[in-house]
Amino acid sequence: MGSGWVRRVLVVEDQAALRLLVCDMLTRHGWETAGAADAAEAMRLFTEFDPDALLTDIDLGSRPSGAELAAMLSELAPHLGIVFLSSYPRAAAGAKAMGVERAVFVSKQDLASPDDLIAALETALSTHPIPAPPVVAAGEGLDGLTRHQLEVLGMISRGWSNEQIAQESSSSVRAVERSISRIFDRLGLTGETSVSPRVAAASTYLAAFGPTR
Repeated sequence: MGSGWVRRVLVVEDQAALRLLVCDMLTRHGWETAGAADAAEAMRLFTEFDPDALLTDIDLGSRPSGAELAAMLSELAPHLGIVFLSSYPRAAAGAKAMGVERAVFVSKQDLASPDDLIAALETALSTHPIPAPPVVAAGEGLDGLTRHQLEVLGMISRGWSNEQIAQESSSSVRAVERSISRIFDRLGLTGETSVSPRVAAASTYLAAFGPTR
């Protein structure tokens, strides 16, 4: 795996000052962050940013709530680590935090240091292993890709350019470039000079799924 791999967390908090503070703190601890003020903005960012974890308040001042957002994104990406950072009393979140499987709850009042938040994210990620997509046994390393990354890799295997992938996925070219870079990292192709990483990645995909149309 390439040394450039950086984990990503989507921070959803309706209080702008706190959102910026949390994003800055996580960035300084080696995470890549994106911030959203509400669930609607978070949903728009989700596909483009492709996060490893979601850190969200429960009460976002509007619907959907943070709990509803977490439930929706968990359906789209079962590997996603979920951390609720909220003013809710811990008991109010329930044994299964807000009904979301394996989610971690952190009370804003009990948050003593950045290390507490980092530990919660690490716990959430450790309990959300990335599932192996179906029929990928023949493609070594593909079990480390998210559903979105597999879709992008499928388009690469068709010979599509980054611009075509961006148009098809309703993303920016820069977002596609970042996603492809992350795919190469997860497949251990970053820094490989003996073969084009794009060709090697496409070959791995085709070995597992066969030719695509």
